[in-house]
Amino acid sequence: MLSGSKVGLRARHDDDIPVLRTELYDDVANASRAEAGPWRPVSPGSKDPRLFVDDKEQRHVPFSVVELDGGSLIGTANLWGIDTHNRNAHIGLGLLPSARGKGYGTDVVAVLCHYGFVVRGLQRLQIETLSDNLAMLRSAEHNGFVREGVLRASAWVMGEFMDEVLLGLLARDWKPNP
Repeated sequence: MLSGSKVGLRARHDDDIPVLRTELYDDVANASRAEAGPWRPVSPGSKDPRLFVDDKEQRHVPFSVVELDGGSLIGTANLWGIDTHNRNAHIGLGLLPSARGKGYGTDVVAVLCHYGFVVRGLQRLQIETLSDNLAMLRSAEHNGFVREGVLRASAWVMGEFMDEVLLGLLARDWKPNP
């Protein structure tokens, strides 16, 4: 397990899947904001690729996020679009509603940076988030990510186009938490 100050990132367990499906992906409004495509219902027991881990897939590394104090499941995190030639990847995370607003997101981003830069040897990490996702913007910037641009009206979310903010962090600019 990879550990931060508040959270741990560990492998996905089978008993995580029903919780993540119910609390993150069955929430239409939340899932519509987090996914690149439209929300759609997923049948119970199906092998939903957002939740089930394909150990042969090398361009996507999913984690379950747990509280260090007690080990409770509080969300999901991942490095995706991993490009081993150019040594870059994207960061994504989703916290259960009960875990939001407690500083966990900032810690998850810090741990994902450690994984990307130290464990994987990447040279660039990138985040794309909706412009009104203030929690993600704060978490990213607290960890050294720099706003590199705005993709105007690039995301269709629940009946309207929204701007996305593009943030990047280079390994040489990263300052790990002690």
